[in-house]
Amino acid sequence: MALDAHGTARKPQSPADAEHVRGSVLVSIGALLLGLLLAALDQTIVSTALPTIVSDLGGLEHLSWVVTAYLLASTAATPLWGKLGDQYGRKKLFQTAIVIFLIGSALCGMARNMPELIGFRALQGLGGGGLMVLSMAIVGDIVPPRERGRYQGLFGAVFGATSVLGPLLGGLFTEHLSWRWVFYVNLPVGVVALAVIATALRIPRRAAHHVIDYLGTFLIAAVATCLVLVASLGGTTWGWGSAQTVGLAVLGVVLTVAFVAVERRAAEPVLPLKLFRIRTFTLAAVISFVVGFAMFGAMTYLPTFLQVVHGVSPTMSGVHMLPMVFGLLLSSTASGQIVSRTGRWKVFPVVGTGVTTLGLLLLHRLDEHSSTAVMSVDFFVFGLGLGLVMQVLVLIVQNAVSYEDLGVATSGATFFRSIGASFGVAIFGTVFANRLADNLATAFRGVRLPGGLSANTLKSDPRGIAALPPPLRPAALHAYASSITDVFLYAAPVALLGFVLAWFLKEDPLRGSVTAPDVSETIAPNPVERSSYDEVCRALSLLGTREGRREVYVKITERAGYDLLPGASWMLLRIRRYGSVEPGMLAERTSVPLNVILEAARQTEERRLAVRRGLDLTLTDTGRAVAERLAEAREESMAELLGDWWGPDRPTDLDRLVRELTGELCGSERERPHNGTVAKVS
Repeated sequence: MALDAHGTARKPQSPADAEHVRGSVLVSIGALLLGLLLAALDQTIVSTALPTIVSDLGGLEHLSWVVTAYLLASTAATPLWGKLGDQYGRKKLFQTAIVIFLIGSALCGMARNMPELIGFRALQGLGGGGLMVLSMAIVGDIVPPRERGRYQGLFGAVFGATSVLGPLLGGLFTEHLSWRWVFYVNLPVGVVALAVIATALRIPRRAAHHVIDYLGTFLIAAVATCLVLVASLGGTTWGWGSAQTVGLAVLGVVLTVAFVAVERRAAEPVLPLKLFRIRTFTLAAVISFVVGFAMFGAMTYLPTFLQVVHGVSPTMSGVHMLPMVFGLLLSSTASGQIVSRTGRWKVFPVVGTGVTTLGLLLLHRLDEHSSTAVMSVDFFVFGLGLGLVMQVLVLIVQNAVSYEDLGVATSGATFFRSIGASFGVAIFGTVFANRLADNLATAFRGVRLPGGLSANTLKSDPRGIAALPPPLRPAALHAYASSITDVFLYAAPVALLGFVLAWFLKEDPLRGSVTAPDVSETIAPNPVERSSYDEVCRALSLLGTREGRREVYVKITERAGYDLLPGASWMLLRIRRYGSVEPGMLAERTSVPLNVILEAARQTEERRLAVRRGLDLTLTDTGRAVAERLAEAREESMAELLGDWWGPDRPTDLDRLVRELTGELCGSERERPHNGTVAKVS
């Protein structure tokens, strides 16, 4: 019987048992990916359907709230889903989140007017926040740290795919079925995910007690809602000096004061105020806000520009937006790779916010006569700027805080990006509605419009443009074009503020463990809610990939001062752990290629570090000394990745994680040697 990394005896698994467990995990991961797909897709699929929704239900001035309601609800609910999942178990909570999301989706599809749709979108966002948070947390429950890096790529791929597929699918459903299918499509996918999770998902019960900051969560959501309401309704539905606008602004200030007072006393505050004493966190939070503001404001109104002004179909508007998505994915991936390899990061938020500002100015120059090529280039530049800055913001926050604040600082940075997205959509909507009313009134002042049409009806329903006589249509199209592109001009100073603030970021050396940002924390505007342990585990789990393991053993061997193949070092540490190994069986039970194992075995024998006992290899005295030094180098390398988090007063959960990972780098339970020898704990 073998011992695991904690020294606990475990019953050996047969290959059939191992395959069954692995298959069960894959089915569960598939169901989690479906749940995540639902929530991630709903952030982007609605954008290309919005012009049609507004034409059908009316209320163009409330268009922004279809997006804002979802973002605010999912953002506010995020910390609650995370803490409740820790406390009461994630499986039932995840199923609850799916049910809430599906009910919200069905109701959205049946909405008869804009207020109903906005309310149901908020309900949908409540469930969507749970899907985002819990799907990733459950991976940590069912996948060991060494394997986690492999699945991170799948979750990142879902976010990347939804960025591309969302606008396209939204256009296809709207054009060929109905805009209501943008919401109805969630139902069959969600039911499948619900069924698979109910039957296949087995999560170890790990209840963790939390003092949940319900009051803080409510207050921060209320503050955000008040401010977004002021931004979206002030100057349009209500005058800036009206009792409603002033009252909401005053209420927002009072609630902010109350929130600060509550957070100072909370045992587990939803947003610890001490984080704002760290300059890097404060600057990164503001820049995250700016990025969310610019990205979602633009993504919401570009489809309207394409469909109304240029007359493209909903599907083709999604195709036209692909250059922006590709620019974002390209620059975010490239910047993450460069930062990981060089450790230098400050250039990216500076250049990224600068290019984003330039992109907004280019978008402002578009009009009803702009060619597809010009629009594609401008969209690409805008996406390129966003991607450059988004990838590193979470990374620099993680690098600036102590280990105990790592999880909540990551949550804080992504929270501000989501709030920025809510504000961006709301404020862009206000500017658009005001400018459109003025431009249409100016364009048709003194003009007698046919068929009961007026500037007000054209403002509420863009389909009225088609009913205008041909000589009058250019004026209406120009009014729409200039109203939308003026939005980008107003957003440019906000992006410029981010550019100025980025220069004040202090470029501290990066810890090795934060040079691999998680795509889910960088591309999508979703907030996250994870513990510090989860964040370190996710970063270090990249060592578990085959490429990561090889790189680790190259560094370990160099640090120990030996001239050995990486495979030989791995084999020596494995023999040290298990007592002996049989190379042929090792090739069958691990993912390491046979030729690598045979070369490693040959080198250990030639240098008299290991000798044969029948088919098995065991360590010589010299080999044992070399293996001990390699083990020391392995822990030193891990500690180096963790930087100053690996201090003498480090928490026990960090010790445990490093012990697990260093043990698992030698081989997981399903890769145990055939002879069942007693394992030596690493």
